[in-house]
Amino acid sequence: LRSGAVSLLLAAATDQDRLVRFVETYKPRFVWLPTTRASEFGFGRTVCTLLDYSLVATDAVGQAELHPDLALLLTTSGSTGSPVLVRQSFRNLSANAESIAESLSIQDSDRPITTLPMNYTYGLSIINSHLLRGCTIVLSTRSVTDRLFWKCLDDHQVTTFGGVPYTYETLRRFGFSFLKYGKLKYLTQAGGKLKQELVREFHAACRSRSIDFVVMYGQTEATARMSYLPPSRTAEKPGSIGIQIPGGRFWLEDDNGARIDAPAIVGELVYTGENVSMGYAKCAEDLSKGDENQGILRTGDLAYRDDDGFYFIAGRRKRFIKLFGNRVNLDEVEQHVASFEYPCACVGKDERLLVFITKESAAQDVRHKVARFLNVHDSGVEVRCHASIPRNEAGKVLYSQLATD
Repeated sequence: LRSGAVSLLLAAATDQDRLVRFVETYKPRFVWLPTTRASEFGFGRTVCTLLDYSLVATDAVGQAELHPDLALLLTTSGSTGSPVLVRQSFRNLSANAESIAESLSIQDSDRPITTLPMNYTYGLSIINSHLLRGCTIVLSTRSVTDRLFWKCLDDHQVTTFGGVPYTYETLRRFGFSFLKYGKLKYLTQAGGKLKQELVREFHAACRSRSIDFVVMYGQTEATARMSYLPPSRTAEKPGSIGIQIPGGRFWLEDDNGARIDAPAIVGELVYTGENVSMGYAKCAEDLSKGDENQGILRTGDLAYRDDDGFYFIAGRRKRFIKLFGNRVNLDEVEQHVASFEYPCACVGKDERLLVFITKESAAQDVRHKVARFLNVHDSGVEVRCHASIPRNEAGKVLYSQLATD
């Protein structure tokens, strides 16, 4: 960041086809990747190695000019195959880190442990907000189901970590004995909606040990997090995303773009703040664009506000779900399955993707292909068979006729 280099962060396990697609689309000068994979792609020459990584020069031609404010690129749709990126500026990164540090009262004595990948906006936000306060960060790639993770957490006297709904659903199955490890002060949850009963359980279990459990809400388009639920209000508002972070502001708009001032009326959630990203990129030329959002983000989420000014998510305007913390475009999944000549329709709720097909014998194959496409565990994908996909006379899928229970 200090050198002015613009990085696109991707998972180390990104498959060959997807990585090549990004290289061809955005024409990066260098790719920094595990040495064991440096020879897989044949798109350049290795110019140096460090530890287990190699820097590969791509010799890409036709590189676009980079906007001087551009600092970082992250995928917008989690682990799906889309090449669309979110363009984040230096100001976006610093503003969001400062707001999160303030809202969580992060001190230099805090010591987080990594539980989420840093190419995921929430995981990176945890790192940035703690680095801003001079914290020591414990780096771990182990799962929370691994006993060595908890030994590491205890040995290094970790004070905090963050998780997506799947993280806490997993921890719930193991009970709350994990709260005795380290010197835990607070836990954060974002990346999708955690069930209210689990919010209540974690809040109560944490409070009994003088630990804060903080529910948050965010999007890559806002650099990371936009809201937090103060732990003092969690017991009475377990389904709320809380209030805006310092420096940000929410409001609601109806279908005509008019502001909704009354409580308990659903509208699109709109946010403004210095953490709102510059916009999207779909090709290399887009990297020269300036700030197209001008500090305003229409989240695509439907929400309402209660009498106390706390916000509650009611649904989504567009066809997205969050699967294992990653935002998944249902239409994109449908297109991928259709490419294998399987008629299908996709619906779902957070943490469960339902794929409806008409060929029962293909169920296992479709489940595997979708999980691989999204780079998620098969358990997040369920395939169901129908005699036919319900459609109206215009040929559009009637999603309301597909049972999701």
